[in-house]
Amino acid sequence: MLLSLALAQTNLPNRMHTTAISVKAETTSTEHNANFESSKDRSVSEIRVFVRKKRLRKPELVTENAVKLEPQDQKLRGLPDIEEFAYRKPSDNLSLTKFKPISKIDETKVKPPPNWERVLEGIRKMRSSEDAPVDSMGCEKAGSSLPPKERRFAVLISSLLSSQTKDNVNHGAIQRLLENDLLKAETIEKADESTLKNLIYPVGFYTRKATNMKKIAKICMLKYDGDIPETLEALLSLPGIGPKMAHLVMNVAWNNVQGICVDTHVHRICNRLGWVSRNGSKERTKTPEETRESLQLWLPKEEWVPINPLLVGFGQTICTPLRPSCDICIINDLCPSAFREATPKKTKTKTKTKVSESQVSS
Repeated sequence: MLLSLALAQTNLPNRMHTTAISVKAETTSTEHNANFESSKDRSVSEIRVFVRKKRLRKPELVTENAVKLEPQDQKLRGLPDIEEFAYRKPSDNLSLTKFKPISKIDETKVKPPPNWERVLEGIRKMRSSEDAPVDSMGCEKAGSSLPPKERRFAVLISSLLSSQTKDNVNHGAIQRLLENDLLKAETIEKADESTLKNLIYPVGFYTRKATNMKKIAKICMLKYDGDIPETLEALLSLPGIGPKMAHLVMNVAWNNVQGICVDTHVHRICNRLGWVSRNGSKERTKTPEETRESLQLWLPKEEWVPINPLLVGFGQTICTPLRPSCDICIINDLCPSAFREATPKKTKTKTKTKVSESQVSS
């Protein structure tokens, strides 16, 4: 009895230790299970969060925005571009690029410059005496006594030589060619190029023009039996022939008006009068071809032929390239460029003052 009690007392700490261990073990296992469960819960929650992230409504929001933007954009120009979603630019400017209004050139066509008829009538009065070089020595006067076929060729050659050359110089060259029977396609083709150079000198670029004369004569002999082309495109394909010359030849040789003949005089005067502009703007035209295109938009077709000799003679006598005679021009009150390019009187006064001072000092 006593032995069993002693053994029981001896084993009591061990039992307590065991119990404590077991309790601790259970506690540990419980904590482990709790940790496992909590980690399990966290993993589950993480999975749930991940799933939620994948199922966010951002794509739906973008879709909603796209749907909201589509009706507004479709009213202007149809489906919007991708760049518009990125930058959110207003679509007004973009719509203007795709649906352009009527161009200014079309508006200019129905809006001729103000007082142009009064200006033209005034120029006619100043040109009534017909004392300009173009009136007696222009390209259209070349070969006037020749048969029609030869006269057409003479007008073509005269137009070729007229570039960068005054009318009196060009007229002299044509007369020398006529006197030497070298104003026909067959005779020019057989002539020496050096002979042609000597006869047309001193026209501008006479060496190159003599070469082009030979080429034109050969083309006319091969394709047109010594005559000249009767279409604008064929004339422009000839060496040395530009739009101004081609339109002049078509008007004079074939009586076929397809455009205005615009040279440097017509180009300069139309810009001084404000009759032409670049693409409907207020800028001046920079080439005779731009002037021709702008002038033809509003000038009546019955004025296309007479406008050239009228303005050329006006430019040779009154509205000259340098120091135009605005003081004697009867349309200076209608010209926006009047007295702007004329020689100022102050310059002459200063010169006289200097001369008088030098005379006094001497």
